[in-house]
Amino acid sequence: MVIKKADKRKAEIKIKEALKILDTLGFPKQQQNERSALTLLSMLDLKPVDPWELASDPLIGITPMMDFFAKHYAKKYAPNTRETVRRQTVHQFVQAGLVVPNPDKPTRPTNSPKAVYQIEPTALKLLRSFGKSDWQKQLERYLISTETLKKRYAKEREKRRIPVKLAFGKEIRLSPGGQNVLVKKIIDDFCQIFIPGGHILYVGDTQTKWAYFDPDALQVLGVEIAEHGKMPDVVVHHVEKNWLVLIEAVTSHGPVNPKRRQELKELFAGSKVGLIFVTAFLARRSMLKYLEDVSWETEVWVAESPTHLIHFDGERFLGPYED
Repeated sequence: MVIKKADKRKAEIKIKEALKILDTLGFPKQQQNERSALTLLSMLDLKPVDPWELASDPLIGITPMMDFFAKHYAKKYAPNTRETVRRQTVHQFVQAGLVVPNPDKPTRPTNSPKAVYQIEPTALKLLRSFGKSDWQKQLERYLISTETLKKRYAKEREKRRIPVKLAFGKEIRLSPGGQNVLVKKIIDDFCQIFIPGGHILYVGDTQTKWAYFDPDALQVLGVEIAEHGKMPDVVVHHVEKNWLVLIEAVTSHGPVNPKRRQELKELFAGSKVGLIFVTAFLARRSMLKYLEDVSWETEVWVAESPTHLIHFDGERFLGPYED
C-alpha cells in the first residue's frame, strides 16, 4: 500500500513517538527499532492520524500485527520475519509486563498459530496519557508498579507450567499446552511401559527449546549434537537393550517420515548403539491424518492407548535396523 505524503509524515511522527515511549520505559537498544515501534502501535490499534488517547487493547496475533504495519504504515515485512517479530519484540514486551500473552486462553502454547497478545491494562492507561500534562505523573506511577507486575505475571506463567519427573528425583517444568502435554505423557507413560529404567538424555520444549539436555551422556554413546534445531522431542537411552530411542511428539508438525528418519540418522550417525524411531500422538484421530507419511521400520505410539505400540513393517518389533 502507498500512503500519501501527508500521511507518511504522520506515520513517521507516530513511529518516533512510539520509539520515545520504548526508550522511556527502559527497553534495551535491541527493542528500540522500527519493528518494535510498529508492534507497539499495532497492539494499540493506533493509526498515524489517531491521537494516543484513542489507544485500545485488541487481541492480536503476529501475522495481523504485520498486516497492520503494511496497511497503515506502508511497512512491509517478509512472512519469514514473523518469528523475528515474536522472538525479538513481542517476547521482550511480555517479559517486561507490557503485554499479556493469550489472555483469552492462558494454556495456549506460545508457538500456536492461534496465539494472541494484548496490551496490559495499566500500560494501556499510561500510553493513553502520552503527550498530555499528566504523562510524567502517570509514567512515574507506572514505573514504580511495573516490577510488581512483572513478578506477578511471571509467577502466573510458572504456575501454568507442566511438571515432569525424570530419574533420580529430578524435575523439569515445561511451558503449558500443546505439544508439551504429549511430551509429559511420553515420559510418564511410554517410557515407563516400553523403556523401563531408561535414562532420559534430552527433552525439548515449545518455548525454551532445551528443557533438559545431558550432552555428556550422549557423548559417551558416541553422539555430539551440533544443531539443536533438528533434535527430536525426546531422546532416551534404553539401558537394558543399549538402544537410543528418538521420539517425535506430533501435535502440529509431522511424524517420522522417510525424510525425517534420514535426518535423525545423520544427526545421530556417531551413535555406538542402535537407533529406534518413534512417533507419538495424543489420539488415534490425530494419527490418522499422518498415517500415510509414517516411515517404515519405525514405531507409532498413541497416548490414549498407552500399552499398545504400532510397528511399521520390518523384521523385528521395537529394535534397531542396520543399513
